[in-house]
Amino acid sequence: MDKKSQMVLVLGLILTIILLMISIYLAGIVFILVITLFISLQIMQDSECRPDLVAGLSEDAKSIIIRNSGNATAVNIHVALVPMDSEYDVPSLAVDESHSYKLDKMIQEVKVVITFENEEKGGFTETFSLSPLGNEYDPLKPMIPLFKWK
Repeated sequence: MDKKSQMVLVLGLILTIILLMISIYLAGIVFILVITLFISLQIMQDSECRPDLVAGLSEDAKSIIIRNSGNATAVNIHVALVPMDSEYDVPSLAVDESHSYKLDKMIQEVKVVITFENEEKGGFTETFSLSPLGNEYDPLKPMIPLFKWK
């Protein structure tokens, strides 16, 4: 637990005890808000230093585009193109940066397996099935598509 979380928790509990002498309802409201803020800070710490690599095809289907949409730099990136028996490495990819890998011919269908590390040497693996006829990356697509999305 870092200093910010400890300070929020201690000051919130002190404020809750002070308000408990005035009104139990006010103390309850402040206690719920403090616990919510504390849990939010803990969740934010879990998502720290997390690269998120996404693979896609270019418009002409002649290159693979790797994009880092996370909040940390990805290092030691190894990309394998499964049916093509092709592999390559990228040394690092900063936040909101992309890398393009040119191919000899157009791709019909390919499975891209990406293994990478963050700056703290935590390992990750991502797998993507790519086709020039669809399955493009859409950051606004909901996890559970309700109400006839698109």
